[in-house]
Amino acid sequence: MHIDPKPIKPSLRRQGIYLLPNSFTLAALFAGFYAIVQAMNQNFEHAAVAIFIAMILDGMDGRVARLTHSQSAFGAEFDSLSDMVSFGVAPALIAYEWMLKDLGKLGWMIAFIHCAGAALRLARFNTMIGSTDKRWFIGLPSPAAAALVAGLVWICHAYGYNDLPGLQWVALGFTAFSGITMVTNVKFWSFKEIHLRRRVPFVMLLALVVVLMLLMSEPPLVLFGFFVCYALSGYVMVLLGLGKKTPPLLPPQA
Repeated sequence: MHIDPKPIKPSLRRQGIYLLPNSFTLAALFAGFYAIVQAMNQNFEHAAVAIFIAMILDGMDGRVARLTHSQSAFGAEFDSLSDMVSFGVAPALIAYEWMLKDLGKLGWMIAFIHCAGAALRLARFNTMIGSTDKRWFIGLPSPAAAALVAGLVWICHAYGYNDLPGLQWVALGFTAFSGITMVTNVKFWSFKEIHLRRRVPFVMLLALVVVLMLLMSEPPLVLFGFFVCYALSGYVMVLLGLGKKTPPLLPPQA
């Protein structure tokens, strides 16, 4: 009796990744790691600038993936892990090595609040994809939260504010505020309604020139000021919403 040999299972297809968008994610991860190394070497200004470079690279990888139609589940997970290092661990360590270390246990606890807030923010964002209004972020995005901490470090070194009295408590407040705001339910504008291909008034081009001139002249101050205003914008909208109360119903006329 002839018995057919056991069929050989086909070999698993080798899984590949899209090189172009993941290269930007890898570069963002390297910038975050570089920021950690520079903070450990007490080069805090270089560490802060590396965080902003990571922000630029992080904003580019998703756009490149969409433009080249190379989105993938791997890219999304890789991006989240990169964000955790660049915008969660790195800013917390920079703040701790810069000012919070001298506060003892309170210092590293506040640094951990930022780190944990970034992890929770990223996990919540990944689970809410496709179920929320794209015009708004729920909670402060982790890159913006990292910019609050890194921006404070940058301007203090750029303008010689490191010896200001009470700066430790200012750093503590910014680090705690950034970590807590990431996990709140406060809404922040996502800027996803801006379409560069649409026609805009001519005055917008003039405004862009002014912004670029300011950014080139004082990059630490302009960037830090922008992200402070952005972080406060969500709370301002909450206050404005609370102020809009419905008028009381009048009793019926006899």
